[in-house]
Amino acid sequence: MRFQDIRRIVFAAALAVAVLTPPGDAYATADDCCLDLDERIDELEHMAARKGNRKVSLTVSGWVNEAMFAWDDGVTSDIYIGTNFVEQSRFRFNGDAKINKEWSAGYILEVGVQGHPSNRWDQDNIASQHPSPANREFALNLRKSNWYLKSTRLGQFAVGLNGMATYHLLDDADPTLTRNVNDVEGAGVFLAAFRLRHDGQYVGNLRWTDALRGIANSTPGDGLRRDIVRYDTPEWHGFSAAAGIGAKYLGDVMLSYKGDVGDFNVVARGGYGWSNDPGSLQASDFGTFVPDGTPCISASTNVTSEPDFHCRWGGVGSTIMHNPTGLFVYGGWGQITTTTDHVFPAGTVFLSTSNMFFLQPGIERKWNSLGKTNIFGEYRRDNSGSAAGRTVSANVETWQAGVVQKIDNADLTLYLVYQNTSGDVLGNARTAAANFAPIGKTDLEPFQILVTGAKLNF
Repeated sequence: MRFQDIRRIVFAAALAVAVLTPPGDAYATADDCCLDLDERIDELEHMAARKGNRKVSLTVSGWVNEAMFAWDDGVTSDIYIGTNFVEQSRFRFNGDAKINKEWSAGYILEVGVQGHPSNRWDQDNIASQHPSPANREFALNLRKSNWYLKSTRLGQFAVGLNGMATYHLLDDADPTLTRNVNDVEGAGVFLAAFRLRHDGQYVGNLRWTDALRGIANSTPGDGLRRDIVRYDTPEWHGFSAAAGIGAKYLGDVMLSYKGDVGDFNVVARGGYGWSNDPGSLQASDFGTFVPDGTPCISASTNVTSEPDFHCRWGGVGSTIMHNPTGLFVYGGWGQITTTTDHVFPAGTVFLSTSNMFFLQPGIERKWNSLGKTNIFGEYRRDNSGSAAGRTVSANVETWQAGVVQKIDNADLTLYLVYQNTSGDVLGNARTAAANFAPIGKTDLEPFQILVTGAKLNF
C-alpha cells in the first residue's frame, strides 16, 4: 500500500470521528486530534516496508521439516529430534521481472535452517560434531544465490550458487509424495554419522559414512550445489536438458523426460558429471574440513587426493505410474569413480569405483478427503569402493517401508518411515593399524531407525 493511501485512509477515519463527536468536545480536542494523527501517520510511514525495485516481484516461500528419529544399533537405542536433512528446513526469496512477452529476469536466494541436523549425529552425540560451522547446531547456511535470464523460446541461463545439472539427478525422477520426505538419498541421511558395530562392539572408528560413497549424502550418481553457470532448455514434447560448468573443470549434463504414455505416467532422468577439484582444506574452531569442490577420497582431508585428482559420477532414474490405480515403480542406478596419482603408503588398497541401485514400488491414491496417501517399500544396495586408509570396500543393504499422507488444505505432508540397514566391510593390515576396518571381511550388525515427522510448506 502506498503512503498516500495510508494518509487518505487515516484522514477519512479522522473525519468520521469529527462528524460523530459532539460539538463541544470537537472544538476542545480538534487541535490535539490532528496533532496525534500527524504523528501517527509519520510513525506508520517509517514502519512501512519500502520496496527497493518496484519492477521485480518478490515471492517468499519455503518449508519446515522436523522429525523424530528412533534408532537402535543392536546395543544402544535412543530417540533424537531434529531437522530432517532429506529435505532441510529452509526459506527462499524469489524475485522475477518481465522484460517483454518472451524474456524475464530474476534471482533466487535460498537459506537452509537447521536445529539438530539429522545427518550429523551419532550414538554418543545428538549435537553435530562436524568441524564445518555450516554443519553445526542451530545454523543457517546459504544453499542458493543466483540470478537468471529466461526466455520462453530459448530456455534459462543462471549464474551463481545453484544446483548442478545432476543435482538431485536420481531424486527428481520421483514425482510421488516420497520425494518430499524420503528421496533416494534418505537411506544415507538416516544413517547419519552413526558408528558401525560387530558382535556388540564398535568396528574401530568406522562410521556408515565410511561404508558408503558418493558426493551427495553418500549416494553415488547425484551431484551437488556449486558456483556455476547453468543452462536449462525449454521443454519439448516432454523432453528437457540442462548443463552446467564451473571452476577447475567442473561440469555436468542431464536429460529428462516427463509425460504420459497411454495409461502410464513416465518420468525419466539421466546425467553425467565431472570435476578435478578435490576441495581445499580449511580450519575452524572445531577442526579441519573441506568446504568446497568434490569431497576428497579420504572424506576428511584432500591430501590423499593430490596430485591429478579426477572425479566422475552419473546415473539414471525413472518412475512409471499406472494412472488409474496409482501403482508405481521408482528405481535407478548411480556410480561414482575417483582417481588420483597420489602414492599411498605401502599396503594401501584403493578401489576407485562405487555403485548403487535401488527399487521402490508403491501405491499413491486419494483414499480420504485430506489428500493423497502413499504406501511404499524400498530396497537399496551399495557396492562401495575404498575409503582410502579406512576400508578396502563395503557392501551395504537397506530396506525401507513407509507411509506418507498429504493434507492439501494446509500443504502439509506427514510421514512415517522404517529403515533396516546391514552389510559388511573389507579391511587389510593398513586399515586395521589405523583402527578402522579389521583385516578381512567384517559383518555389520543391523541398524534400525524409525522416522516420523512433518513437512509444512509456506
